Amino acid sequence: MMNRIFLIMLIIGVPLSVIGGLLHFPTILMFIIYCLTIVALASFMGRATESLTLVVGPRVGGLLNATFGNAVELIISIFSLKAGLIGVVLASLTGSVIGNLLLVGGLSFFIGGLKFKVQKFNVFDARHNSGLLMFAIIVAFVIPEMFSQNLTETKTMTLSVGIAIILILLYIAALLFKLVTHRGVYTKDADENVVTEEPEWSKGKAILILALATLVVAYISEKLVHTFETVGEQMGWTELFIGVIIVAIVGNAAEHASAVLMAFKNKMDVAVEIAVGSTLQVAMFVAPLLVLISLFFSQSMPLVFTVPEIIAMVTAVLLNIVISNDGESNWFEGATLVAAYLIMGIGFYLL
Repeated sequence: MMNRIFLIMLIIGVPLSVIGGLLHFPTILMFIIYCLTIVALASFMGRATESLTLVVGPRVGGLLNATFGNAVELIISIFSLKAGLIGVVLASLTGSVIGNLLLVGGLSFFIGGLKFKVQKFNVFDARHNSGLLMFAIIVAFVIPEMFSQNLTETKTMTLSVGIAIILILLYIAALLFKLVTHRGVYTKDADENVVTEEPEWSKGKAILILALATLVVAYISEKLVHTFETVGEQMGWTELFIGVIIVAIVGNAAEHASAVLMAFKNKMDVAVEIAVGSTLQVAMFVAPLLVLISLFFSQSMPLVFTVPEIIAMVTAVLLNIVISNDGESNWFEGATLVAAYLIMGIGFYLL
């Protein structure tokens, strides 16, 4: 049923996105059309990565889901950088971190917990991810904010570039550790690649759909970015709220749908890998990559967040670690994470 709805949204949304842009439909209307079309495209990306997950296993499948899901946000962010919307980009990165850890993780725990009293996932992966989250958010994001108080803009940018390179190198090392050198050491994944259910699409078809969806998302994302300023003025939304809530939810729609679906099917290893793995990819790869890409535009982006953004991300990390470090989840823990997200959302709206 939902797949049919998303297909109808896609069939209507893509032509409307093109026609509306050419005929200059009202900006608010186009903003809604662009967002709904990207969500529909994200659902197809989620289904494609789910098919791949059944073939390549939960770890690689979760990584693929996070990567293609974050590709949407990366594309939106690059066009935002080009337009000089540095605040929107930094806010969207904040939104991704708190959205994945609290909203996606929380909904996964909550929806899965309504069906299963207790759901278990790999405790060693949870602890490994906890250490990386502490490093990526609390060390790599807080330090630039603290040091920038006593540095010039040029030195702050130099510090940001240095941190960005270190983050990317450590992220690559983390992938090597998890998928190559220590694959199977901390988990009984000998049967990880055994397909227990038939994938919806073949490997080739899934990859083709992912590639096509990403291209269409790139086109619509560029159009979406140009509506931000007008929509913000008409709706009374700040640049911070648009980035933290709107761009983050639209940009991460693929992971949102996939993680909740996996939790409902009691595939918690995949659900947690999507939620936390996506957060790590945003913090350790997407954010530093955007810092480096910004050097090629007229306005470069230092890795310096506002104090509310820093506090929100640190709080999300600490709460997620406390709740998920035991390798078990239930609906109440999910409700707690979602409640924290809603409180932060109200705060960012009122700022």
